[in-house]
Amino acid sequence: MRKAVNLVFITVCTLAIVAALCVLPQRLCFIDGADYKFYCGTSSKDCKTVDVCGNAAVERLCLKNVCGESAVYENFNLEDFLTRFDGEIVFVEELSDSVNYYCRADLPYSVNLYGEEINLHISVRGGTARAGSPIIFGGY
Repeated sequence: MRKAVNLVFITVCTLAIVAALCVLPQRLCFIDGADYKFYCGTSSKDCKTVDVCGNAAVERLCLKNVCGESAVYENFNLEDFLTRFDGEIVFVEELSDSVNYYCRADLPYSVNLYGEEINLHISVRGGTARAGSPIIFGGY
């Protein structure tokens, strides 16, 4: 009887771990990006950037007040990226070394910029881009 209880316990724990591994990556905005960052705080004024050193999904579990995320993409294609997130460009800002796209997209975070709800910020520099939701805090 005791062996059966132990076997059931081990089976339930194994299923819970497998389920967690399947669900955790879905909580991230940008599952296939590199140089992942979380933004933690209650507003942009107190926002703290947390660089991910290991698994972003696991690290997110240890963070409080997550108010945004960002990741870097090599060989970036803007149209494909916008399609993936059902995004639309609201306005564009051209700088000397990059172009910033402020968008509406199917992402969980948002801010109000210039009277518009923005929840995707993409900064493109050459063929590389950093995407952030709601925006990229701390520069790129």
